[in-house]
Amino acid sequence: MKVIRYVIILFVIISLFSCKQNTDKKKDKPPATVDVIIAEMVNFPTSIEVNGSVLSEEMIELFPEISGRITFLNLPDGGFVEQGTILVKINDADLQAQLEQQNVALDLAEKTEARLKQLLAVNGVDQAMYDAALSEVNTRKANIKVLNAQIDKTVVKASFSGKLGLRQVSLGAYVTTQTLLGSLQQTDKIKIDFTVPETYKSLVKVGDVVLIQTTESDVNLEATISAIEPQINTSTRNIKIRARLNRGNINPGAFVKVMLEKKDKDIVVPTNAIIPDALSNQVVVIKNGKGVFVNVETGTRNADFVEITKGLAVGDSIVVSGVLFVRPDAKVKISKVKNISELK
Repeated sequence: MKVIRYVIILFVIISLFSCKQNTDKKKDKPPATVDVIIAEMVNFPTSIEVNGSVLSEEMIELFPEISGRITFLNLPDGGFVEQGTILVKINDADLQAQLEQQNVALDLAEKTEARLKQLLAVNGVDQAMYDAALSEVNTRKANIKVLNAQIDKTVVKASFSGKLGLRQVSLGAYVTTQTLLGSLQQTDKIKIDFTVPETYKSLVKVGDVVLIQTTESDVNLEATISAIEPQINTSTRNIKIRARLNRGNINPGAFVKVMLEKKDKDIVVPTNAIIPDALSNQVVVIKNGKGVFVNVETGTRNADFVEITKGLAVGDSIVVSGVLFVRPDAKVKISKVKNISELK
């Protein structure tokens, strides 16, 4: 038993000595050697390229409002028409006949109402008879208004000045409200719709000028942002933007590239200095000789640098090399203070 007791005591002494040696080794572990940059506001021109679609300022498909046979057709393929021009006329002979009938009945009703009004003045008829005659006049006028509205529906006019598309019907064809007659587009004014990721929302604001590149020419055109969709698409996390072409012409429906540029001063760090995290991005900042992991918000980026919009201040020492060897609140040794220009 004494031998076993001595063995246990010896084992405990050896274990304590080993732990002390390990502790001493940890204490003696040298600090990580890193390179840093000093945060400062620098020129950070950023440009991104997104896809866009060309639209006419105004574009409609032409459908008749009433069924019938076409008696007049003015839809030259690709022709230009002025606002208010009659494009299509549907047969309205039956409506015109009903209108004439109502006009005749109105004339008789007005004459009857006039005679009864004179008789009413001398108590020749009672008030009820006159009221009935007056009601008949008003009914006939209302019927005429209904017929005129139906006759107006037999005429298709150009809602605005523009260029016609290809004609889809022929003179004498019977059409319904579902029959496509053609299209009308205002091609002298062009708008371009495009989307940008939510990350780049700082690159766009109403009034900014963007460059438009088409597949037909190497010359870039200019367009001015006129509107921004207030809601971000919940599926794609993109923002829809609309710009209007300043000069030049592009065929509606064409595919274009939209170039966005930003030339502000920002705090930037190299892309390899960013530590991705489940909830946010982090960078290592040297404070009191120790590495401190700081949550940051990033903005635009290019191949080498990332814009920091929140989390850093001018003058912070940011670790740009040896990031993987830094432990939270552990001492670090600064090997070199680099400039942004050295990292490009």
